[in-house]
Amino acid sequence: MSIFNGAAVAIVTPFNADGSVNYEKLDNLIEYQIKNSTDAIVICGTTGEASTLSHEEHLDVVRHCIKTVNKRVPVIAGTGSNSTETAIYLSQEAEKAGADAVLLVTPYYNKATQGGLYVHFKDTADAINIPCILYNVPSRTGCNILPETAVKLAKDVENIVAIKEASGNISQIAKLAHLGAGVIDIYSGNDDQIVPIMSLGGIGVISVLSNVAPQQTHDICQACFDGDFKKAAQMQLDALPLIDSLFSEVNPIPVKKALNLMGFEAGPLRKPLTEMEEAHAKILEENMKAYGIY
Repeated sequence: MSIFNGAAVAIVTPFNADGSVNYEKLDNLIEYQIKNSTDAIVICGTTGEASTLSHEEHLDVVRHCIKTVNKRVPVIAGTGSNSTETAIYLSQEAEKAGADAVLLVTPYYNKATQGGLYVHFKDTADAINIPCILYNVPSRTGCNILPETAVKLAKDVENIVAIKEASGNISQIAKLAHLGAGVIDIYSGNDDQIVPIMSLGGIGVISVLSNVAPQQTHDICQACFDGDFKKAAQMQLDALPLIDSLFSEVNPIPVKKALNLMGFEAGPLRKPLTEMEEAHAKILEENMKAYGIY
């Protein structure tokens, strides 16, 4: 049974002016997502600025999200690390807190061979009992999970059940879908590839776009489930200018700007991320208006 089908939001972590976590605004964002048909919430992922949270903050945010959501939709905790020991610790704590699943990014900076990736993910998954989603995003980590490695992990490790594919390489994803049919669920990790990946058998997206357009992102997925790929493709294309703006600078710089424009008070970013450049912000605002969300 899949963890979720459809659009999961890779939710931002709102901060106060002093840089502390703003839990009141996080609650507002969670309620907005659930009200607007989001299918799952990924907390403390890349978009949640997990790399700048201390371990204590990270786990506090995960626990708070799980409590607020209260089983209304699945909560997936980002617990990946470039240290296997740290990934195990965060994953075990997320399981104790009641997370429905964990999202495990490939080791960054130190990277790993395919054999090292196998050991890293297997050891982490073996240390917990809840489902694991592998997260392949080589543009950020410098490390690529080959289809053969992902499928071997899914076959060998009972609770490795899915992968968030953000390589951008459709040929690689097609090979993964071929090799992993019936073995591993595939989620798009790129908002501009929801429909292409779902046409290859993917079952949804873990989305940045969903932060500002949860209903629309859910509806793109639903059109695919309904078999209306012509409608889904048009919805995908209609969203492209906004998606491009949301990635015109390093994520989550633009999406936090968008949420602030929408009045959600997501707050500042943690360094080394800085505020969006004025020229990019102007185009983002224009595309938000054109898409009807601002």
